[in-house]
Amino acid sequence: MAAPSSRKVAPIYRLSKAMSGHSRTVRLAAWCSILNKLWDLAPPLLIGVAVDVVVEREESLLSGLGIVDPWHQLVALSIATFLIWGLESIFEYLYGILWRNLAQTVQHEFRLMTFDHVQKQGMSWFDERQKGDLMAIMNDDINQLERFLDKGANDLLQVSTTVLVVGAVFIAISWQVALFAVLPIPIIIWGSFRYQRSLEPRYSEVRSAAGRMNALLENDLSGMPTIQSFTAEERELVRVESLSNEYRDANRRAIRLSAAFVPLIRMAILVGFTATLLLGGWLTLQDTMAVGAYSVLVFMTQRLLWPLTRLGETFDLYQRAMASTTRVLDLLETPISIKDGEYELSSSIAYSSDIEINDLNFSYPNRETLFSNLNLIISANKILGVVGPTGSGKTTLVRLLLRFASPSSGEIKWGGKRIDELTLDSLRSNISLVSQHVILFPTTIEENIRYGKPNATGEEVREAAKIAEAVEFIENLPNRWSTLVGEGGHRLSGGQRQRVAIARAVLKNAPLLVLDEATSAVDNETEAALQRSIRKISKDRSTLIIAHRLSTVRNADSIVVLDDGKIVESGTHNELISVNGLYSRLWNVQTGETSE
Repeated sequence: MAAPSSRKVAPIYRLSKAMSGHSRTVRLAAWCSILNKLWDLAPPLLIGVAVDVVVEREESLLSGLGIVDPWHQLVALSIATFLIWGLESIFEYLYGILWRNLAQTVQHEFRLMTFDHVQKQGMSWFDERQKGDLMAIMNDDINQLERFLDKGANDLLQVSTTVLVVGAVFIAISWQVALFAVLPIPIIIWGSFRYQRSLEPRYSEVRSAAGRMNALLENDLSGMPTIQSFTAEERELVRVESLSNEYRDANRRAIRLSAAFVPLIRMAILVGFTATLLLGGWLTLQDTMAVGAYSVLVFMTQRLLWPLTRLGETFDLYQRAMASTTRVLDLLETPISIKDGEYELSSSIAYSSDIEINDLNFSYPNRETLFSNLNLIISANKILGVVGPTGSGKTTLVRLLLRFASPSSGEIKWGGKRIDELTLDSLRSNISLVSQHVILFPTTIEENIRYGKPNATGEEVREAAKIAEAVEFIENLPNRWSTLVGEGGHRLSGGQRQRVAIARAVLKNAPLLVLDEATSAVDNETEAALQRSIRKISKDRSTLIIAHRLSTVRNADSIVVLDDGKIVESGTHNELISVNGLYSRLWNVQTGETSE
């Protein structure tokens, strides 16, 4: 697998590889950061030259360039100061624009890449992961990466430039002073990398804790009616408090190490500053070093001080970003569990072809086999009902048809091809699904219906709603078709949501209609309306009805009864009633003829 081996590679290398399409922008932004810092370090040199002019006058350094008069030398220095400050400001503007736009672009691209990658996974992949953790990766972790590119990358480049330039100036002026002044810098850099390695596992722990925290909050917000109905607010508060403490403690452990960084750096820098002050001053008093040169060394040491004290903050930002980078790229490198096919299934072939399930075997991970040598035909333009007790495999059959999961062996064929040979787009575009747990999006009723066919006209949307018997309740709403349904459609009743979902499926107009417990959670009147809708939309297409309520499949052309993953009975409603088997017993229970 690519993902596990890639985790051994340094996160910064993985990030640079993932951002290879922006290498030109990175190089340009890096050069602007470096040039800005070069011009930023020039004023101490100008101060040293100015001191030299005032002290040495006609014998100053500038006199060697042909400017003899001290006043003219000061005027030349003033002009140079304006130019240097202007160039510094220009490059600061340029690196600000480049790094910030790069950060926003990378953030945007990574969020789209991760979401697109997640969309391609099978449903079993989601069963093994928490939605809150995935949300933390696609939101919080990508934001951490954006913050590093926005600020941290520039800081690292400018600190490096400062160390190199100041070191070169010290050596050029006095190698003796440089030897003592620059001596702490390798120790500081070595210590920084040691700190980085120590911080890495701590910030990985922080990001993992953040993911668990997000998962719990997402779950609790979704299940708030259950929490309140069981008066479990205190229990949930304790759970949130526990995970929040884990997150806080993980941050504290990281902060404890990170906070010690700056004081240690200050002590190391103090050695260099003291060496400059004493040794440089002694050489100046001995007339071995010019006063201007001594001024340059003192001011340069100060310029070195503050960037290095911020190095701890920069490494902190860097390490947070690398921990997030690892989580984002690990997600992107997770293999796609459902592979796409290469053949297109045309709607004309889909309308006229049976769906054949041959010797199919399937089991969920770490669970017993559900289907064993299952054989079934979903006939073209016929209605097939599938019933059976809970856990018999009804919904799993739908997941396999849509390739949300893959069988361990056997095959499902449609149009003469195995469905794993078909492109996912062509397979799923030929199936309209209405499930028991209807998902509506937080937009208008009209837009939710149009989800089945984005380019549908308003007339087509209304015709689909008419077939689904949804027009009456929509027209009675205050905002009618522009009514916002709320998150998950919670502003509508269960029956209203089901009718909108059926209208959405009608508008899609696919060759295979799958109704997975579509009437199980509605009242009898709504069920009757939905059954009328089903009869209308089942015409001239294959229809698969998964149902607990046997009244929903009573008029199906054929009914199969599943029990423990096996087909134990098949036939029409009347035929199954006459054999007094499982179907007959279920029917008697639902009609009140027996309590067993």
